[in-house]
Amino acid sequence: MDTIVLKFGGSSVADNEKLKIVAGKITQLYDKNNNIIVVVSAQGKTTDRLIREAEELSQNPKLREMDVLLSSGEQMSTAKLSILLNDMGYPSISLTGWQAGILTNNTNQNALIKNIDVSRIKQELDQRKIVIIAGFQGVNENMDITTFGRGGSDTTAVAIAAAIKAKNCYIFSDVDGIYTVDPNKMDNAEKLPALSYEEMLELSSEGAKVLHGRCVEIAEKFKIPIITKSTFNHKAGSVISDIIEEDTIKSVVKKEVSRLSIVGSGIIRNTNAIKKVLSLIEKYQLEMLEFQVSESKISITFKQEIDNRLVKEIHDKVIKKEAKV
Repeated sequence: MDTIVLKFGGSSVADNEKLKIVAGKITQLYDKNNNIIVVVSAQGKTTDRLIREAEELSQNPKLREMDVLLSSGEQMSTAKLSILLNDMGYPSISLTGWQAGILTNNTNQNALIKNIDVSRIKQELDQRKIVIIAGFQGVNENMDITTFGRGGSDTTAVAIAAAIKAKNCYIFSDVDGIYTVDPNKMDNAEKLPALSYEEMLELSSEGAKVLHGRCVEIAEKFKIPIITKSTFNHKAGSVISDIIEEDTIKSVVKKEVSRLSIVGSGIIRNTNAIKKVLSLIEKYQLEMLEFQVSESKISITFKQEIDNRLVKEIHDKVIKKEAKV
């Protein structure tokens, strides 16, 4: 029997109707005789609301107390989802981060996972329960709650997948994969069927808000494939795995107003693509402050603000044409 980890983000569990959609995804995989572990984020904008309410009480709240407060959002999601699944006739149990055995260091708001004792998780799985774990949180050696920073539920999911030796880790959100460019800003964005851990790390570091960078580092270390999919459709997602060698440019990311990155394995050897990028920069008469090329990324910082016309033209002339070769 395979063990599968599913992670659902805040938009996926935002209200009761969406929780029912999530429950359908879970039970479909459970019915195929899989062990199911689910990691959930706080519902919708709950974390933002809790931060705002805390700041109304104090301009300098203690970080320990903020961790206690913010961790409650994920705990509410786990309880609601477990209530729903049990009512549907599927045995499930909700666990906080510390009940799930997640031990961290002592850093509040940005804790690192030191170890996961999976004995409680295995015990519940052995009883064929769906185990629902609150993401984003653990406990330190003083038994104080700690949290992992924004996007930390992704890290929870992949770390548990590694500790339990899961077959796959699915990350569900309101987008159905990783794209060649931000699909919310470019109508010609194309979904990537696969990319490497290294490429995904570069995208995360440049501001692509798809996966928490630390979760990708853990996945690469323990060779856990990550599949990013949409909660709200059945389309194929993007698979992030250990692609050994490839020479394809994958994505263009605009970070802030004057930084642009082009990501793809082996890009340092792709002189044709580098020449095209430089030619387009010259065409737009842009002044560069920095131009760096690494194994998997071209990073450019400009003196002035850049608009999306340059992003679109680089995407069309470098990425889309590369893909057709």
